[in-house]
Amino acid sequence: MLESLVNPKRLEKGPIKMLLIGILYASLSLLLVHWFFSKDAVLSEASGMIVILFCIMFSLPFMYFIIKKEEKEDEEVAGFFRVWKIHRDAIFALMWLFVGFIIAFSFWNIILQDANLLNFQLQTYCQINSPNNLENCLNQYLGNSDSTGAAIRGLHFLSIIENNVYVMIFTLIFSLIFGAGAIFILIWNASVISAAIGIFAKYQINRIPLGLARYMVHGFPEITAYFITALAGGIFGIGIIRHGIKDKRFMKVLENVFILLFIALVILVIAAVIEVYFTPIFFR
Repeated sequence: MLESLVNPKRLEKGPIKMLLIGILYASLSLLLVHWFFSKDAVLSEASGMIVILFCIMFSLPFMYFIIKKEEKEDEEVAGFFRVWKIHRDAIFALMWLFVGFIIAFSFWNIILQDANLLNFQLQTYCQINSPNNLENCLNQYLGNSDSTGAAIRGLHFLSIIENNVYVMIFTLIFSLIFGAGAIFILIWNASVISAAIGIFAKYQINRIPLGLARYMVHGFPEITAYFITALAGGIFGIGIIRHGIKDKRFMKVLENVFILLFIALVILVIAAVIEVYFTPIFFR
């Protein structure tokens, strides 16, 4: 019923509407899991993934509509700037949806104080930052040790680039297999960022804006790159289905897909530079 009440066609070019829809979908996902599964001894252990599942179900109509619409428009344009111009509305719409996810996940994660709600996300975060325990993870994230010399930053930069490209490839594969399937990776990243914001904010509601600033400085361009990749993969898949590989229109679609992937790669490098060399200066 909810997907009938919220029409993707009316919301794609309304950033505030997309932000509110992202907040609504993420809030419903967390609250439904909290209300119905928090007392279940078995399902509560998988709360982090059930939250993602609900949010995916809510978001699929948007992803399907946007990718299908963008593929039709892609047949009519060529060239770097025209490709960006024709797709930027869809990319911005998805970004506002993503920001809504992060705001809602972060808010309810801190308000409800239920560690199980994003349990898988916390495990992922701490595996990356501190494999020992959550306290070490928190200390490292707050930057208690200042050992970021030029050589270490250089190694960290390469590691960040490698990880980001890996996620980009994974997003492309998901979107090729199932056009809207990349929404899983994007919602997962939003929830992991939200878990990290909870740690950074020390689960205090008044520190959420600071936590958002800490992660979105580099997270916003990084996730933009993933959305562009997801869009490129979806457009490629629909292009094959609609025209086949021998059609001239498909060759134009293919050229535009490569342009989108190039844009995504450039943005990923910029995001990594911000994360390694600029973010630590302002958020220690």
